[in-house]
Amino acid sequence: MLAATHPILTCDEARDLEARLFGGDETKEAAAMARAGHALAAAVRRDFAEIGGMPERARLLVLVGKGHNGGDALIAARVLLEAFPASRADVVLVFGARALRPLARRAYHALLHAGGDRVATRPADGLAADYDLGLDGVFGFQFHPPAEPRVLALFAAVNALPIRLRAAVDLPSAGRFRADFTYATGTVKSPVLTDSAAGRLRYLDLGFFRGGEPGWLRVLTTDVLAPLAALRAPHSDKRTYGHGFIVGGSRNYPGAVLMAVRAALHSGAGRVTAFVPESLVAAYAAQLPEAMWVGWPETPGGGLALEGVHLLRERLGEASALAMGPGLGRERETLALVADVLKIARVPVVLDADALQSAALHAAKTPLVLTPHAGEFARIAEGRSLEDFAAETGATVVLKGPVTRIAHGAPTTVYHSFFGGPVLARGGSGDLLCGLVGGLL
Repeated sequence: MLAATHPILTCDEARDLEARLFGGDETKEAAAMARAGHALAAAVRRDFAEIGGMPERARLLVLVGKGHNGGDALIAARVLLEAFPASRADVVLVFGARALRPLARRAYHALLHAGGDRVATRPADGLAADYDLGLDGVFGFQFHPPAEPRVLALFAAVNALPIRLRAAVDLPSAGRFRADFTYATGTVKSPVLTDSAAGRLRYLDLGFFRGGEPGWLRVLTTDVLAPLAALRAPHSDKRTYGHGFIVGGSRNYPGAVLMAVRAALHSGAGRVTAFVPESLVAAYAAQLPEAMWVGWPETPGGGLALEGVHLLRERLGEASALAMGPGLGRERETLALVADVLKIARVPVVLDADALQSAALHAAKTPLVLTPHAGEFARIAEGRSLEDFAAETGATVVLKGPVTRIAHGAPTTVYHSFFGGPVLARGGSGDLLCGLVGGLL
């Protein structure tokens, strides 16, 4: 797991790491800056796809400080101008051209050379009315407040402009540039996790880590999915790939468990069996006939009744993993059923939604994965921090949010996922996640 994740560093730790990596060698620093600029341009283009893609005639605003963040932004601007020949860039050298450090100055002249008359260097009070992209490369992680009043005034003016996508390099400058995205270059510095101006976070891996470096705060990389990319064995069948059980649903919330089952099927599980209120089985089976549906006796309110637990007990020997909660509802009898199921389960269990009950967790005799959102976590944690709750319960906790945090073990390691975005902020996303996790288990 460590090889597929990288440590999140304090600013001092990031400074020490760069000193060890580069040792003051300008050639190494220039290579890292080039990687950062190209990665930044590619990431901006990917995120622009969410709003229809970067326009062919895009207008860029590039705010440049003295050092490496400014150089990263200038290189990214050059790459984008080369990719979009009809685009233009306005550059604001916040502290003037003479203040540019050597690598940033080199990047500035390269942009002027590549862009020609498509690049204009403007004073802070000479900005256009609107831009497609705003790049903030003014202050890096070595910034020490306060910023000059004129610089703060510039950020206020830029924040007031109608810019379609605002991107900060590494950290939002002085906490004042209001970013839609902050792109952590090379390392994730811990202050960005709590910076209200940062917007969405993205990690641009520049190869600073070899894998296995220590650190209890970590960021996920795409390598975490590498084990799932392997070819399946040619001599295998559905029994090779596990049998996922899903328990959930009610007449009041019929759609949630259907989405969880659909996600479990998409996860690659060999077989999926769903235990749902008996009145819903026919409709569900018509929509997803590849799943096996078991009708469960219902409470008067349409939830799962305690008397149906024998249906699960009789089949548990076939299960590889169990997911419980989507659409379950909050009837007292159904909530009591959660504890009964945890007492008999001997395979990994995913608990979501209304199955997340602090009293029921103590009944578990098997590994647990919990997938709460912030409100559900507050209910079950009872004032404990994510790290303390994960350590005390022994569960793997997937705390959903703008940055999803996954806590596991004692001492606890907390993994941060910078993938996804607010498009997932909709009813049903958690049900799909529960089904996917259950299926992957």
